[in-house]
Amino acid sequence: MRQQSSLARLLASAALTAILAAGLGGCQTMSDITGSVSPKAESSPDANPHRAVETYGERYRADPKNADAALAYGQALRATGQRSQAAAVLEQATLAHPDNKALLAGYGRALADNGNFQQAFDVLSRAHSPDNPDWRILSVQGTTLDQLGRHEEARQYYASALKIVPDEPSVLSNLGLSYVLSKDLPKAEEVLRQAYANTRADARVRQNLGLVVGLQGRFAEAEQIVRADLPPDEAAANVAYLKQMLNRKDDPRKGTASRMPVASLNRPE
Repeated sequence: MRQQSSLARLLASAALTAILAAGLGGCQTMSDITGSVSPKAESSPDANPHRAVETYGERYRADPKNADAALAYGQALRATGQRSQAAAVLEQATLAHPDNKALLAGYGRALADNGNFQQAFDVLSRAHSPDNPDWRILSVQGTTLDQLGRHEEARQYYASALKIVPDEPSVLSNLGLSYVLSKDLPKAEEVLRQAYANTRADARVRQNLGLVVGLQGRFAEAEQIVRADLPPDEAAANVAYLKQMLNRKDDPRKGTASRMPVASLNRPE
């Protein structure tokens, strides 16, 4: 019981930070759950993210007023953890192109990376309109509200997104983590199981479900979940990570958030 209480506090402080952290895909590193609001610009010219920064940086410096170049460069900077610089690049781009919704979306995400959640929410509100909502942005807005502790409002945004894309596993995963933050673990499990049942759910949904099951003390079941349908080496890595999370009792700020496995909207099918 004491362990569960400690872990609940850990998740309350770390989970939503993890949701909005930038990184690359994979079950043990962060992927950008806030999604690709401009999938075309997300495509990297090189699988190496640092090479992408160089490539897009050259294009941006050659034509700083080019909106596509600025967006691609900002996203590449975010992918390598250069969050403040990404926000600065995208801020300047939105000043030059105040009506460019893809830039506004990218800037909003960069602000969220830097912990400016209210400003991020406000900018994201300008990135789409009530008569033409973008489900990805609605989901991002939900995560910013969760970061602000406004969980009921956040769930309204997830609900709106789910009206557009029913049963979308990545939105459901955000919703499940929202319930984790308000310490409603049974509800979190219910929602994450719904996400997990979808054939489009990725490994990070499985990780989240396993974590929530483990937090409720069902460790054997949690381990079975994170092992499911994975090659032996990946399964072993996932189980090791799950055990690390479930046994962690020290300061959650010591790197846990950056490694929290979460669902990704980076490649919305």
